[in-house]
Amino acid sequence: MENVRDPREHVNEEPRDDFFDVAMGFGGFFGIMFVIFAVAVIIKYAIS
Repeated sequence: MENVRDPREHVNEEPRDDFFDVAMGFGGFFGIMFVIFAVAVIIKYAIS
């Protein structure tokens, strides 16, 4: 590998599915926010 800056010389060591990664990120974040929301609603009704 003489030219280390040439992107054609580099092998993709770990092929990734970017759409799946983004979907899992959104799904995970939505799940965490939903749990926080549900706990907040339960606490609000417990106080009132």
